[in-house]
Amino acid sequence: MIATIVYVDVLPEFVEAFEEITRYNHENSRKEPGNVRFDVLHANNDPTKFILYEVFADKEAAAAHKATEHYNKWRETVAPMMANPRQSCPTTPLCFD
Repeated sequence: MIATIVYVDVLPEFVEAFEEITRYNHENSRKEPGNVRFDVLHANNDPTKFILYEVFADKEAAAAHKATEHYNKWRETVAPMMANPRQSCPTTPLCFD
């Protein structure tokens, strides 16, 4: 299995729009055959902080996810909403294969 943790800092004025497009990505990602888990976590103490926890059956399923329409729509839509570029494995200290 491949687990990816994505850290996202959203500009305050885009939190609601970010939640909406991320819900769309989440719902469609869960339908992918190789998706094991896809959680969207929202910080209790900071409404602009999110973590996406994604688990795919294997590297091929993780790669296929990045080729989907819903992922690419999410990526393009959220880019201007971010306070900082999103961070994910392997650039973060916690990364598991």
